[in-house]
Amino acid sequence: MTDAVRVAVGTGSPEGVNGAYVLPDAGVVIDPGPPGDEPWAALCAGIDDAGLTLADVDHVLVTHWHADHAGLSTRLAEAADARIAMHAADAPLVASYADERARRLERDADALRRWGVPETVRTALVEADRPSPLPDAYDVRELSDGDVVAGVETLATPGHTAGHAAFAYRDTPFLGDLLLPTYTPNVGGSDTRTDDPLAAYLRSVDRVDDAFDRGEPGHGTTVDVTREAASVREHHRERARRVVDALPAAGAATPWTVAKQLFGEMAGIHAKFGAGEASAHLRRLEAIGAVERCGDDPVEYRTRPGDHAVGSNLTP
Repeated sequence: MTDAVRVAVGTGSPEGVNGAYVLPDAGVVIDPGPPGDEPWAALCAGIDDAGLTLADVDHVLVTHWHADHAGLSTRLAEAADARIAMHAADAPLVASYADERARRLERDADALRRWGVPETVRTALVEADRPSPLPDAYDVRELSDGDVVAGVETLATPGHTAGHAAFAYRDTPFLGDLLLPTYTPNVGGSDTRTDDPLAAYLRSVDRVDDAFDRGEPGHGTTVDVTREAASVREHHRERARRVVDALPAAGAATPWTVAKQLFGEMAGIHAKFGAGEASAHLRRLEAIGAVERCGDDPVEYRTRPGDHAVGSNLTP
């Protein structure tokens, strides 16, 4: 059998079509895809095309908790009598979905307020957040870096989420949302649990770049890891420069104010992603001494006196 079969399942806005991966020899499905009958039908057809039946699937590996990757995980596990496994930092968001969703909404609302996002925008975001059709609680195996499931190695790659993981099988990494061929993954707004998400993300990119030449992303088709890694590093260096330029010459600004300078008017999920991106870059710039924090609720930043140009490397 072939090492891996990619199955196009649904769409994940704004990244595009999701890629689930079937590993026939291992009885593994990685990132089964978003919830819904159409993605489910596509997934089942893909499993069949890979030469398996549902009963042949023993393990459902999920790179991170977002619904476009984890949404079908419990449905597949039930139908196949398989076990779900995720990195321990993300596993509770599926294993204890109802409780963790409530905590996430509260955590997100707090982060948005501290980032300076107006109350009307925050309220609209909360009201637009619809629950996924996941069970309130479900058994999920918690994985750590280096754990192996059916020959598939877990690689902790935090940043996009606190517990994002790639999975390596026969020298091929399945990257989730670490590197994508046509879109730069959000950092900061995609998981508000992280303190310095851009640092974590860039370290994860370096890790995969050091070990692999090509990889399979969670959206789109095979990526050249070296090329995509170089592209995202330059993307974040340039964004960091723009963030510094967006700060006022005198006074301070919140991440929301900076985000509006970068992205214009934002609403819905784009407001969360935009403010989160600005916050992540400001936090990283603070860590390397390019800006300083001068307020905490809301968070505000200002430029530091003297020449503190953004260097070529944001990675700690």
